[in-house]
Amino acid sequence: MIKRSTKSDLIELLDTYPAVALLGPRQVGKTTLSLEIADERPSIYLDLESDADRAKLEEPELYLKDHADKLVILDEVHRMPGLFQNLRGLIDRNRRKGRKTGQYLLLGSASIDLLKQSGETLAGRIAYLEMPPISAVEIPEDDFNRLWLRGGFPDSFLASSDKASMGWRQNFIRTYLERDIPQLGPRIPAETLRRFWTMLAHHQSGLLNAADLARSLGVDGKTVAAYLDLLVDLLLVRRLEPWHSNTGKRLVKSPRIYVRDSGLTHTLLGIPTYEDLLSHPTAGASWESFVVENLIAAAPDATTSHFYRSGAGAEIDLLLTLPGQSPWAIEIKRSLSPKPEKGFYFACEDIQPARKFVVYPGSERFPIKADIEAISLVALMGELSKAAG
Repeated sequence: MIKRSTKSDLIELLDTYPAVALLGPRQVGKTTLSLEIADERPSIYLDLESDADRAKLEEPELYLKDHADKLVILDEVHRMPGLFQNLRGLIDRNRRKGRKTGQYLLLGSASIDLLKQSGETLAGRIAYLEMPPISAVEIPEDDFNRLWLRGGFPDSFLASSDKASMGWRQNFIRTYLERDIPQLGPRIPAETLRRFWTMLAHHQSGLLNAADLARSLGVDGKTVAAYLDLLVDLLLVRRLEPWHSNTGKRLVKSPRIYVRDSGLTHTLLGIPTYEDLLSHPTAGASWESFVVENLIAAAPDATTSHFYRSGAGAEIDLLLTLPGQSPWAIEIKRSLSPKPEKGFYFACEDIQPARKFVVYPGSERFPIKADIEAISLVALMGELSKAAG
């Protein structure tokens, strides 16, 4: 069992808000974590993909008022969108009786869908927390390369072999394409969406060129945008937006696209082992994406993330703007002798970041220039956690 760092954040929110929505892709460990919480306080768990549990909520107010003294955990809650209106009344009734926090834990795997449904009716009553896959600070240092290869889905990372892990990820992708996405409503041919997802993996960390993707798929640009929105909504793809500022520079306006889990990237590209990964042309881009996802997951709440690129070639891989601070500029290198490109220095002159780092695969921390440090991924995640207070 891997101790998930999300747990402490979730407990804090449950002790502060009447309802908490825990968001994350399927199989990331939301249910396991919620059942851990259920063992520690009076709770009831309902899986809304189960016919039996959905039947209990045919008259939700009658059923749930009998459990007003418990934490009610509703898994895959977006399967019953009409439930949110009932939850509002039940929450307000409990608050009037003095129970102001820890009433409902809502689990969902489609972020925008759940946010829209809950935001319309539970405004001021609900907090949101995203649960990412296993991160680099949650595992022993010796398992770091295994995490990069297999990704952070617990069943993939903990599989008995690389072959078993690859098989799990292949089935995960197939299930999403053939079962989960059709249940959410979009009528997209599974093979078309698989091709699109694979194209994104081939262009990992690259700028979005919707026109090229549309030509390759034989569809129009609006269709490509709809496919991308869907994968972003399902928390499977990240759209990293460019930094915009009043520097007077001509800046790139297209977002960068990442398949968020490195293990899924490697499955889509047919990379089964660590040795195969090291010799693959996408290794550098995969490493960059792996670092980006871990750093964003470790950053304090309300941190915004961007990249910076000017038309003249000034570039920063990741800008993290912590609440109330100037951005942190982060260059990502897969080399034990990391040296920032000239474009990084030029970009820092434009942005004037508060701190400057180069993340590399080594463990030693050392200065590159007076104000630029080479640092490991885990150490920088620790710096971000300290900044969170």
